[in-house]
Amino acid sequence: MKVLFVNKFFFPHGGAETVFLQEREMVKNTEGFEVIDFSMKHEKNLPSEQSEYFVDNVDYNNEHGLASKLKVSRDFIHNKQACEKFEQLIIDQKPEIVHFHNIYHQLTPSIIKIAKKHGCKTILTAHDYKVACPGYGCLIDGKVFDVKNINGSFVNLFKYQWHEGSWSKSFLMSCEAVFHALKKSYENIDTFVAPSAFMKSMIKTRLPDANVQVIVNGIDATTTEIGEDGGYFLYCGRLSPEKGVPTLAKAHSLMKANVPLKILGNGPVKELLEKEYPNVEMLGFLQGDELFNIIKNAKAVIVPSEWYENCSMSVIEAMSYGKPVIGGNIGGIPEQVLDGETGFLFEPGNAQELANKLDILASNPELVKKMGLKARERMVTKYSLEVHKRELIELYHSLAGK
Repeated sequence: MKVLFVNKFFFPHGGAETVFLQEREMVKNTEGFEVIDFSMKHEKNLPSEQSEYFVDNVDYNNEHGLASKLKVSRDFIHNKQACEKFEQLIIDQKPEIVHFHNIYHQLTPSIIKIAKKHGCKTILTAHDYKVACPGYGCLIDGKVFDVKNINGSFVNLFKYQWHEGSWSKSFLMSCEAVFHALKKSYENIDTFVAPSAFMKSMIKTRLPDANVQVIVNGIDATTTEIGEDGGYFLYCGRLSPEKGVPTLAKAHSLMKANVPLKILGNGPVKELLEKEYPNVEMLGFLQGDELFNIIKNAKAVIVPSEWYENCSMSVIEAMSYGKPVIGGNIGGIPEQVLDGETGFLFEPGNAQELANKLDILASNPELVKKMGLKARERMVTKYSLEVHKRELIELYHSLAGK
């Protein structure tokens, strides 16, 4: 069976690319499957036999003149070159299934209809809320909102400046959303893959008739092991308000117990944290063995998000090392963290409640161990790459009628 994997970046770039490249490798190494690729040209790209079909690099962060801006805006909504090259690839390679990942803006959803035109079965993995919210994050001024507030009209996207507080960017997002709504681009997806039940509900809010299957993200369980309790709490990720990091720092200052808090990552609130919470150990950006050892030896990992996390890799990574997780009761986190069993949930933004949960684990090492073992067990049975692969291959066979 030929499966065409489509993603705008063909190198490790973010969470979407991590999953995309994992799946591509899994399918490539599965008997009876052949993988082909479609992406955007870039100097960091991994090798691909189909690189000649790749689209010219599009960078929306560069400065553009007026004529260039008009062309960039057009390609942002409908990339003609991507459509032409994608169609030629399908004609030449004849895939049975096309699996779309992160295609927005550079490749554009216009290519979905081309796959259907040539009789391919189509899948789109929703790594973010783009299908439900044209501005991706379901945020207004850093606060989450109910996508039902769109009330059937994308005009409100422009009205509320939902994208980076910019009128021009919000207007362009609105035009893009209206264009693909009129073209019914997403209606040409046979199956959406949602990494969480919460994501499924968000997709169904905008596309009530969509076929959505939940397949959670996974980690190779053979590459991790249960760590020790190193006596510190840990946060790993972007340092931004919607991630709840300021709430975590405040909660740490409210704790009765004296347990260190280590924070990994960079972002816009880093200077604020360093200034207002000098007792927090700021470790900056780490990767590789240094990063994994910090996670492996934490007492517990904190995921204090105040926005709609999908299927948090931070939670899964913590579970893989046998760590309890204290997470915000929002988005997909409650599906991952079993409250009172593999960790605790707390009201997002409630520093005192978070401090109370931190104190419970700080004073009860046996509970830390018990929850950690339960978390590791849950990760192996539900969030392993083996489970992910099995469910994905079953979906392919189901769509192909095999």
